[in-house]
Amino acid sequence: MALHLLGKDPNSPEGKSPTVYYDDVADKYLVQGLKVLDEERLSQMDLPDHETVAEIPKYMVKFFPEVSGGGGTDV
Repeated sequence: MALHLLGKDPNSPEGKSPTVYYDDVADKYLVQGLKVLDEERLSQMDLPDHETVAEIPKYMVKFFPEVSGGGGTDV
């Protein structure tokens, strides 16, 4: 599996998160962000026990190639 860094949040205080990756073998995106712990929001989702939800700022959708019209940092 090869993960490709598509973009990091330029406003992250430590520069570590949130981050968007692309897995070129599974053809899927991985999103690193803050784990959603807000029970009110989680209760509005049909979330299986083996899944979790991470949130990223809205402006980070620019890192997805389908939105940006191209590749990210190393794709």
